[in-house]
Amino acid sequence: MNFDDAAGAAVLQVLRRRPADRRRILFTGATVVTMDPGLGVIDGGDLLVEGDTITAVGRDLEAADAVVADATGTILAPGFVDTHRHAWEAQLRRIMPDVDDLGAYVMSTLAGYATVYRPQDMYIGTKLAALTAIDSGITTMLDFSHNSRTREHSDAAIAALRDTGIRGVHASMGPHFGDWDKQWPDDLTRLKEQYFSSTEQLLTLRLATLATDEIAGPALAYGPGLARVAEDLGIGVSVDAVFGTASSEAVLRWAKAGILNADVTLIHATGLTSEAWRVMGDTGTTVALAPTSDAQIGLETAIPAVDEALSVGIRPGLSIDVEVALASDMFTQMRALHAIQRMRAVNAVHGTGRQPSRITTHDVLDFATLQGARTNGLAGVTGSLTPGKKADLLVIQAEDLNNMPLNDPFGTIVLGSDARNISAVLINGEPRKWDGQVLDVDLSALRGEVHASREYVLNTPAA
Repeated sequence: MNFDDAAGAAVLQVLRRRPADRRRILFTGATVVTMDPGLGVIDGGDLLVEGDTITAVGRDLEAADAVVADATGTILAPGFVDTHRHAWEAQLRRIMPDVDDLGAYVMSTLAGYATVYRPQDMYIGTKLAALTAIDSGITTMLDFSHNSRTREHSDAAIAALRDTGIRGVHASMGPHFGDWDKQWPDDLTRLKEQYFSSTEQLLTLRLATLATDEIAGPALAYGPGLARVAEDLGIGVSVDAVFGTASSEAVLRWAKAGILNADVTLIHATGLTSEAWRVMGDTGTTVALAPTSDAQIGLETAIPAVDEALSVGIRPGLSIDVEVALASDMFTQMRALHAIQRMRAVNAVHGTGRQPSRITTHDVLDFATLQGARTNGLAGVTGSLTPGKKADLLVIQAEDLNNMPLNDPFGTIVLGSDARNISAVLINGEPRKWDGQVLDVDLSALRGEVHASREYVLNTPAA
């Protein structure tokens, strides 16, 4: 069977006729890239999914009453994990592809377009971003939703994640500029009770905040007050705009105050001091790198801080950031980081006779999967094809024109593949992409909604 042929379609039909909790699917004959350090890569391997969970990985597995999917010629891999994306902006994609700097982005998008967004615009942008993520193999997306102008804006963003079926992390923050209800962060209590009361669900909640008060004032900046809110709710914290001297000083203050720990993710982490990195490593703080954002927008040094993270024992996650100026997919992030780090490593020892310290494609895929899950607080749930974890996985065609022959699975995923090679995506055991198509999407209707929302946002004066 090929996932792009009639047999693959027949398998999907059988799967969807069965109740989700009684569904069993056995993938056979694949190159299984587990990203589990204890399991490694299994050539000619099988993987069994029962309901929403991976229950076995190995060779020659048997499973009575399972739907068998012949995955010969494919790679099975964990779904990618996006640790930071401002999903509400998706209908403004590439509106400023050659953005000059952070200030230009802030003034055009956060001080301009964002101020006129209605709840339905939040819904449409977030939905478009999530569906695009699924299409390109991202099964978990942290939506740094920093345009929560009203309760209804937050509700709409959460509804979009729910309706797409992605494993979504709603990281809620109030807006930088313009009129808003000032309901944040108090509204986080309602959001948790209304939408996040169970741990057995696809969606989770985090508090989103900024590193300093330089851009939007003290109300949105991380400190003891917001740390207490997160602790009382039992949720993690994602801190954006962490770069430069002011952020370095803030990191040291947070460490001294005891509010820097493994439940806190620092985003970008560009141009930080060695002292800041030392306390980040000591406290187990997680880091979300945004390789193309740092480089293209020019954040501080403009160099993704992978070497700095690794030097203190932090293995970072990767993220997309803003689609107004950047690519939407994880393949681009992996390749950019791989190329930039290896360029730096060789340049640093050029002419000295010393050997460069270079990351590998295995490292980069680890960042995009297992470490991304850990960064999002979901290490026990997703990020690797480990029995007991939820079935968030990709079927990648290794014998497509741009991938054959399969010589190295890590190189094929990181350097060779793109969204067209992803035949199937499962999230929580549910097929979300099959036969190369995202399922249950009326593309014509979505296109109409996206265009209408874009026209409203572009043609309404900033508030």
